[in-house]
Amino acid sequence: MKKNRWFKVVMITLTALLICSFAHAEELRVGVDTAFVPFEFKGKDGKYTGFDVDLWAAIAKRLKLEYKIIPMDFNGLIPGLTTGNLDVVLAAIFIKSSREKAIDFSHPYFRAGLKVMVRTENKDINGPQDLKGKVVAVKTGTATVDYVKTLGVKKMTQFPNIDQAYLEVVTSGADAAMHDTPNVLYYIKTAGKGKVKAVGADVKAAFYGIGLQQGSALRDKVNVALLEIMEDGEYDKIYIKWFGSAPE
Repeated sequence: MKKNRWFKVVMITLTALLICSFAHAEELRVGVDTAFVPFEFKGKDGKYTGFDVDLWAAIAKRLKLEYKIIPMDFNGLIPGLTTGNLDVVLAAIFIKSSREKAIDFSHPYFRAGLKVMVRTENKDINGPQDLKGKVVAVKTGTATVDYVKTLGVKKMTQFPNIDQAYLEVVTSGADAAMHDTPNVLYYIKTAGKGKVKAVGADVKAAFYGIGLQQGSALRDKVNVALLEIMEDGEYDKIYIKWFGSAPE
């Protein structure tokens, strides 16, 4: 009798664990940056929106995936994947060999470079080649950090939020900021209008990819859905919504 009771308890416990595990697996945890306009940011309604958010919504709809958006600082996204706390990350993440040692990437979905931003009245800096001996503001953990280290700058000030780096330029705390071109140009057209300008050509052009856990079975499915979206015009619609024109 005791043996049967013990068996029932074990079976009930295992069943509960399986149900919880299945339920958790059904709702993917999708990490996004907290403030990277226009790719992911909090809208006026308090919900996260942006190019990356819309792109993932389109992918998830095709794959019939349930998911939850989890906002966090950029630095926490890749560790979130490697520790198993996140299933997917979208945050305009450059596909780099060093990152591919830790996570898997989808097919590329956006091409972007790095751009220098200075105050409107600045005439000394006309591109990355003029940053030697200057104070440059950047966002922690991004591809820009590695690049700026090669320029011989006087000081590189790192911020967890790129808007803080831009504000450092506006308030003359830094001579220049450098970051992903789409975000720099968006800031210049909006919050920084009349105060800052972009200078020089794009450098270190590379592609963004959707990050997934290494060996994730989701990768192939995401790639198929992503290619379908690019082929049937839905990608172009999302792109035009956020950037005003069709991608090249």
